[in-house]
Amino acid sequence: MSTGAKTALLAEYAVIAHALSAPARLLLLEQLAQGERGVEALADKTGLTIANCSQHLQQLRRAGLVTSRREGKAVIYRLTDARTLALMDLLRVVAESNLAEVEHILRGLSGGEQAPEPVSRADLAARLAEGSVTVLDVRPADEFAAGHIPGALNLRLADLAQIAPKLARDAEIVAYCRGPYCIDSRQAEAALRKLGYNARRLDGGLPEWREEGRQVLESLR
Repeated sequence: MSTGAKTALLAEYAVIAHALSAPARLLLLEQLAQGERGVEALADKTGLTIANCSQHLQQLRRAGLVTSRREGKAVIYRLTDARTLALMDLLRVVAESNLAEVEHILRGLSGGEQAPEPVSRADLAARLAEGSVTVLDVRPADEFAAGHIPGALNLRLADLAQIAPKLARDAEIVAYCRGPYCIDSRQAEAALRKLGYNARRLDGGLPEWREEGRQVLESLR
């Protein structure tokens, strides 16, 4: 085997690892998992400057994790394919399994309690068909409007205490948000359970639901 070829191949693999090494780039991937966006929209969503956002996007594009197209003067980005989403989730799984600090942070988001197992997407689909579940989408309103699980209610964490009394106490509640790196659904789950509701979070979020070919609705604008 050629040592030079092996080294060159590993160097290319390392391009992917390097692209995933910045929290800002993971934030951008999370946003693009919701759907394609322009640079200005991505900068606004992530709190990055437009220049910094563009630099990170170039890193992701060089690694083949995102692709782009032109729409007039704007450059519109999207995930290259579903394998990027799978890679994002695998990164989460490995971190949760092997990094003690990740477990500590996640337990803190769950109010110090051991969070229940998430609901699988197949189970949620079955319960929706039965009408035996209340589904909460805890993403921002614009992301909800662009696409959501049928029957889901859009609810932000800041409004949870005000809206919770209106939720049926005898129904299971399942919260979901953006996907592999979402923490809002964990926080919603913990807050609702503290209030006495039977609440759990969805395994994954809207991107994974959509990728499995399940129905996604758009709100009228």
